[in-house]
Amino acid sequence: MEISIMFVIVLFSIGFVGSFLSGMVGVGGAIVKYPMLLFIPPLFGITAFSAHQVSGISAVEILFATLAGVLAYRKGGFLNKQLIIYMGTAILIGSFIGSFGSRQMSEDMVNIVYGILALIAAVMMFIPKKLVEDRPSEEIQFNKVLAVSLAFIIGIGSGIVGAAGGFLLVPILLVILKIPTRITIATSLAITFISSIGSAFGKIVTGQVEFAPAIIMIIASLIAAPLGAKFGNKMNTKVLQGILAVLILATAIKIWMDIL
Repeated sequence: MEISIMFVIVLFSIGFVGSFLSGMVGVGGAIVKYPMLLFIPPLFGITAFSAHQVSGISAVEILFATLAGVLAYRKGGFLNKQLIIYMGTAILIGSFIGSFGSRQMSEDMVNIVYGILALIAAVMMFIPKKLVEDRPSEEIQFNKVLAVSLAFIIGIGSGIVGAAGGFLLVPILLVILKIPTRITIATSLAITFISSIGSAFGKIVTGQVEFAPAIIMIIASLIAAPLGAKFGNKMNTKVLQGILAVLILATAIKIWMDIL
């Protein structure tokens, strides 16, 4: 793959914007970066990435973006260790299975899986819900069986598309498990980091990763994700949820328009 100055600028910009948003609203960033990698490079005369290449690049880059976000949140007291252990273990196993199996799937099928995940997340974010008041992380109670089951299913789907699953974890934590917003944002980043370990390993082993664009986006993510996390800490939680809902809905519409 030819690497030009335009190639570096475009890939860095995609990585920066996606990772800033990921740190701000507590997702791995693939909800933005997956379609950006598919559709933006050809607009600048850069060879289009395949769905397999996009999922591979996303998986590796998100590993670093989520780590940077978690480090930015670690001192805020919003990381719930029980949620991270239970859901992180389940999503890691699921992401291993999904990432290894994705090699046998067609390009269209990978995009369809992404479209389904994005559509589900969009619907969940627009479901009316009572705001759960922020409270100390150690006081949080949740249904462990439900949390583990949902995390495993998300892991399989996110492993296929290299997305780490943060864009589904956030609405599930908010709507189904009734976790306060700021704890949801910080904890989901930690869980998606664990998920991305499984996804990235599976994509690398099965030869689905283009390392040059992945490295460019990693550098961008290490700069942008902590900035997004700091910005997110200062924003109203309703605004954060609104931003995430609009991003997910827009992406779901675009992906399904292209699939159909």
